[in-house]
Amino acid sequence: MAWWGKVVGGTFGFLLGGPIGALLGASLGHRIDRGFSQSDQRQRYFPGDQERTQAAFFTATFSVMGHIAKVDGKVSADEISLANQLMNHMQLGKAQKKAAIKLFDRGKRPEFDLVGVLMQFRQECHRRSTLLRMFLEIQVQVAFADGRLDPQENIILREIAQALGFRHSDLQTIIEMIRGGSQPTQKGADLDPYKVLGVTPQTPFNEIKKAYRRLLSQHHPDKLVSKGLPPEMVKLANEKTHEIRMAWQRVQDIHKGDS
Repeated sequence: MAWWGKVVGGTFGFLLGGPIGALLGASLGHRIDRGFSQSDQRQRYFPGDQERTQAAFFTATFSVMGHIAKVDGKVSADEISLANQLMNHMQLGKAQKKAAIKLFDRGKRPEFDLVGVLMQFRQECHRRSTLLRMFLEIQVQVAFADGRLDPQENIILREIAQALGFRHSDLQTIIEMIRGGSQPTQKGADLDPYKVLGVTPQTPFNEIKKAYRRLLSQHHPDKLVSKGLPPEMVKLANEKTHEIRMAWQRVQDIHKGDS
């Protein structure tokens, strides 16, 4: 939680400013656009550094969640509930949860700069595809909060995926993966193992195994944290890998006896 301590403590040298810096500063009541002292400059972090990336991930995640929730004209009770459950699920501290709620609310505003936030976020992540994919998966989960994907939500997800460098087919794979799996707060929900693994029942077994190994590597918590996933979100990554393993086990059970 070192990144959060530096934000609260007023050490903003690791932030570039921009729309993400403005959002984070506003959520905490700080001015991030002030001049940096010599001490700040010596401590300054640069794009791709872990703590700076963690701050950008946290800020972009909750603000974009709010934007998606509002895109169909209103924020449903299910979407608010999912956002709160995610915050509780990540065991955010009181101050972090307060900041997350403010970021969510700012994402709902008409003037929210979605493209600006996404472009800066991609830069802050140094285009690390596994980290960007985890972010996109969280946003797809939010869109599915009410159990369906509305046309407006689908349009905004396509815009988000494109801004982050993903193809439409990549987004569709993630959508099917989330549709076939369970929300992070819905323990014991039934899984469609093939959708979770991004394959079909007709996919050759060896190809399914490759897909499983690829997904497991992409969602490995330690790898994601080293690339900039906030520690508070590790539990989500752990549960995703558990879901992937469960799906793989079910596929193995189905294919028992195959030559």
